Amino acid sequence: MSIRVEEVINQSQRKIFVDFPYQLYRNNKYWVPPIKADELSSIVPGKNPAFDFCKAKFWLAYKGNKVVGRVGAIVNDLWIEKIEENIGRITRLEFVDDFEVVKVLMETAEAYLKSQGMTGVMGPLGFSNLDHSGVLVEGQDWLPSMASDYHFAYYQHHIEKLGYTKEIDWLEFRITFPESLPDKAFKVAEMLKKRYGLKVLNFTKRAELEPYREMIFKVFNEAFAGLFGTFRLPDKMVDYYINKYFPSLNPRYVKIVLDKEDQLAGFLVAIPSLSEALQKAKGKLFPFGWWHLKKALDKPKEMDLMLTGVRPEFQKMGLAALLMNELWNTANSDGVRFVETTGMLENNHVAIQMWKSFDHIQHKRKRCYKKSF
Repeated sequence: MSIRVEEVINQSQRKIFVDFPYQLYRNNKYWVPPIKADELSSIVPGKNPAFDFCKAKFWLAYKGNKVVGRVGAIVNDLWIEKIEENIGRITRLEFVDDFEVVKVLMETAEAYLKSQGMTGVMGPLGFSNLDHSGVLVEGQDWLPSMASDYHFAYYQHHIEKLGYTKEIDWLEFRITFPESLPDKAFKVAEMLKKRYGLKVLNFTKRAELEPYREMIFKVFNEAFAGLFGTFRLPDKMVDYYINKYFPSLNPRYVKIVLDKEDQLAGFLVAIPSLSEALQKAKGKLFPFGWWHLKKALDKPKEMDLMLTGVRPEFQKMGLAALLMNELWNTANSDGVRFVETTGMLENNHVAIQMWKSFDHIQHKRKRCYKKSF
């Protein structure tokens, strides 16, 4: 049966585009469904401020009347300006186990990127590094965090058959917190505070976080500036992510370190794991999805480490370890023993060193591919 590709141009098609993974992974116990409303708004110009500096198109693949795949292509002007190369992005790639389907989808996306003057493509990458990124190539038997993605093992084979090669990998870790920390950890923490005039802030109410929201993203922009796939987030994007993520935070799992001038030197944002709750919610907040999420937020069993950022001048001073010690204090009091990280670039050795004091395993790997035209 022939494959038909249809460009997504209206709201009805966008809903089909968003719904496809829910059909593809319907019987998979490891896939964590995102909230459909969030996914839908992310691809609508006017709702996602990334369209201020990005051009994007999306397509669906059909066999007969059945959807068998989807893909998007992004031209991100801010990223292109940073890397000084005309490299487009493949995004939101999902497909059934059929090489011809992914071949037609990728050729369609590549043709669009070529028409926009691109000389190559990387991906999967989202609108920013806080968006969907990478193909899962290791760890299909682990539940992903809400900020990660799940893919079938055949994705890697089909993508590489198309001539795509590895650009870089993201590594994900599972950390086991001990019931107690050695005295040395506390002594080192106190030494760091005294030597550099640092102050650790802990929170119990969301309102207490309000003065630091923009400061967190300012440090985020500084800390991530040199990393692959990143670019400085404009103010509208910062507001977008604040409104998207801050309402779901448990303030007790946000840790901030101030320097001697009371400026934010580093931060850590963790959340109670929502993966099982999202599976129960099945992509919807109503009528009962919100209840599953609230229960997971209020009574955590595990945690997801979402973001950690340290200003460049403090990155070799041990602030990351100080932040992890503070997270351990809160997790220990709540009886939480396991922490899942989001993807860490395999060459981001400073971030990976955060786990060296704790038992951990590297259990998942996601890959960004590249291809020149």
